[in-house]
Amino acid sequence: MKKFGLLFFVLIPLFVFSQEDAWVYFNSKMNEQYFYDHPLQMLSQRAIDRRLNQNIALDFKDIPINQNFISIIKTVLGIQVMAQSKWMNAIHVRGSQGSINSLKTLDFVERVDFADKTLNATNKIVVDSKVALAEKKKERKKENSTMATTGFATQIEMLNGQYLHQQNYKGSGKIIAVLDAGFAGVDQSTPFKRLRDNNQILGGYNFVGRDDNFYAHDTHGTNVLSTMAAYTENALIGTAIDASYYLFVTEDINSENPVEESLWVEAAEKADSLGVDIINSSLGYTDFDNTAYNINYTQRDGKTVFVTKGAEIAFSRGMLVIASAGNEGTTSDPYIGTPADAVSVITVGAVNLNKQKVGFSSIGSTADGRIKPDVMALGQNVIVVDQQGNAVYSNGTSFSAPIISGMLACLWQAYPNATNQEIKDLVLQSSNRYASPDNNYGNGIPDFNLAFNLGNDLKKEELQYFAAFPNPTSSSVSIHFPSNFNSGAVWFFSTYGQKVLEENVIGTEASFSLESLSNGVYFYKIKSDLFSKEGKVIKN
Repeated sequence: MKKFGLLFFVLIPLFVFSQEDAWVYFNSKMNEQYFYDHPLQMLSQRAIDRRLNQNIALDFKDIPINQNFISIIKTVLGIQVMAQSKWMNAIHVRGSQGSINSLKTLDFVERVDFADKTLNATNKIVVDSKVALAEKKKERKKENSTMATTGFATQIEMLNGQYLHQQNYKGSGKIIAVLDAGFAGVDQSTPFKRLRDNNQILGGYNFVGRDDNFYAHDTHGTNVLSTMAAYTENALIGTAIDASYYLFVTEDINSENPVEESLWVEAAEKADSLGVDIINSSLGYTDFDNTAYNINYTQRDGKTVFVTKGAEIAFSRGMLVIASAGNEGTTSDPYIGTPADAVSVITVGAVNLNKQKVGFSSIGSTADGRIKPDVMALGQNVIVVDQQGNAVYSNGTSFSAPIISGMLACLWQAYPNATNQEIKDLVLQSSNRYASPDNNYGNGIPDFNLAFNLGNDLKKEELQYFAAFPNPTSSSVSIHFPSNFNSGAVWFFSTYGQKVLEENVIGTEASFSLESLSNGVYFYKIKSDLFSKEGKVIKN
């Protein structure tokens, strides 16, 4: 019996690692025009409004993935479908190498990309073997060992965020999606009572377990959320206590596998469809239980890794994406992980109370030579809330990122017509090392009071003009521009967010024919190097 038991335990890991993970990419979608004509079948009205405000047209990535293709693949013996992505037009599968390779014969399959890059026919990469990320999780669970005796003021004041709060910019009207490992205690503990009572938790989902049980599994998400949303009168205040939140579990606390990248992307797509403004990700991916899957430094170039590509697409949809730099600054691989390597992601490193970089905070550059992190925030002796509602001290870039995310919500509330790129630029330009960034501090520590003042220029650029007359109209509209207007463009959108007309403009007078459009309400957006304005016109 002892020999049998030993054999059983030896065979288990061999069986597990005989199963490969891979992404299967499709070459087409179905009913594209139908979804372009009926965008509310893909996105909420709030998501469409966010696109309209930032002049972002619907495209192929928005079209749902073809479920018929997935159904066919599920019938293949030995294949398990783990996740799917409409943005990538791909699914994440698990199975034997042979079973996965057999999928290449299907006429709707464009390519197969194994998580173990050595199994791919081209672009073979030698991967590094490093300490499994599970060990980092053990370290993470040791962080909350010291009870905190003061409020959240320090981590807000370091960023001059109190000035926005004093003007009642506390994130109202903005939605933040938190992608993490679990939110145990958020549904019960006192510091989140205000959030619950005001119905600011809009929903959530456990992508790991495929259920609605997101108030469980782990407390890391609880800690992260608390830096933004916790509130106890005269004691605790997060950086965005008036924002609303979606809570998404994408991290499997029991294992480290590339499927978590795919679940992250699924959650980001869900956030997009719900009209979320900001995604906070205190998660990073470099090492996995199967070291053949590890993401080595050369792959952290902002365009290679699945989760990084997903983060970049999320930004292209009009959302801000904030990611922790990582806690590997003192290891043999001190560089930022993924998706923190994405070009458009705001990557946040950690400083101490003296505004000095903490040793564990991961550094840049990215593999393609870009400076990272982007900004810094408190990451040592950060005050967070645990499952029981106690204020405790904790360490990590996991908390630097949401501190910034919450303040971004406040700044965006102040300038609701700004694009995600404009808000990002304001924060970078306000940072104390913006003139000379480096790969330890990035642009440094943001000053949100300065960012707010810089944002006044956005309002100054919203010059007065008379637009869209006559309104209503039966044939055309004319626009009179300010005298200092040189050139720009005008876009017209249907009420569903579909772009129906685009015209370049030169000079101070322009007329646009709407005769080709059906009767109804249309939104327009005018953009130049001086200003951006939106409005509505009725054709009858």
